[in-house]
Amino acid sequence: MSIVQRQIIWGFLLSLTVFALLSASYLIVFPINDWHELWKRDLLDIPFILFVPSVSLALGIIFGFISGIYWRKNFRAIDDLLHQVEEGRNVDFKECAVAEMNTISKRVAKIQRQISDQVKLSQKLANEKAEDTESRIQEIISQERNRLARELHDSVSQQLFAASMLMSAINETKVDSSDREAKQMKMVEEMIHQSQLEMRALLLHLRPAALKGKTLQEGIEELLIELSQKVTMNISWKVEEFALDKGVEDHLFRILQESVSNTLRHSKSSQLEVLLIQRDDLIILRVVDDGVGFDVEESKAGSYGMQNMYERAVEIGGSLKVISVKNKGTRLEVKVPVMKEKGEADD
Repeated sequence: MSIVQRQIIWGFLLSLTVFALLSASYLIVFPINDWHELWKRDLLDIPFILFVPSVSLALGIIFGFISGIYWRKNFRAIDDLLHQVEEGRNVDFKECAVAEMNTISKRVAKIQRQISDQVKLSQKLANEKAEDTESRIQEIISQERNRLARELHDSVSQQLFAASMLMSAINETKVDSSDREAKQMKMVEEMIHQSQLEMRALLLHLRPAALKGKTLQEGIEELLIELSQKVTMNISWKVEEFALDKGVEDHLFRILQESVSNTLRHSKSSQLEVLLIQRDDLIILRVVDDGVGFDVEESKAGSYGMQNMYERAVEIGGSLKVISVKNKGTRLEVKVPVMKEKGEADD
């Protein structure tokens, strides 16, 4: 039963009770000798005995209907407040003429604020937990990558090096072999050499050297010196000394690592040149090889490494450009603007 129906019934019963009490009181004080007079006397062309109870009941029903509409409106306002609380929205509190309704609304608003505070606290705890979990996962991944890199370096890499040395010695001492056999042996030696380059690139991905307190220039020289000692490729570099923000240094170093790794794995080049200079408020990192080249557009669309380098360049406000010609080599160039602090521009 709705609140309107309930109030109509209560108004009907109340008016009926009041009519009965007033009628009884009137008849006791003013007794009527002839009851037929009540039927004979009309009011608005209606017998008086029917007019009075009808009007009384009608007024009771109208009063019940109006009060039902009023209280239904107030209950709906409370329901709307609770619905806002349920959905986590801020409570739209409005003053009401009924003091009790204002009290209820204020209590609902207070409950909503308490729930909102609890939600914020829960989200903060969840974020901290997720960040802590992500940090631990990254640490575990890093440890596992380092372990795999050590095992590959100590086993497979050493075996490939030994096999390469053995094949070189065999090819140098085997003079009387047929042309076909010599070609096959030479092919095996080249395959082992390429596998070594692939292994170097894989180790560079698994255990990328971090700057860890070194400048970008120091990190580049350390990386290239180590590579020049382990690969037959002719590596040269020119690195100028200048200060950079730590974030820019880290991104440029990662781009260089990715580029060198791609060169080792795919270029089949004999020369590698690295340049790091500052010109006209621009930091320029350039990596050039004389390898087989590749289709830049196709590689850009399908290579995770290329996409990663583009994203790193964009993150530090720079641009990355790759030019590659088939059988003539590849040139990668990153340009990053130097952001000066206020007051430095006029120096």
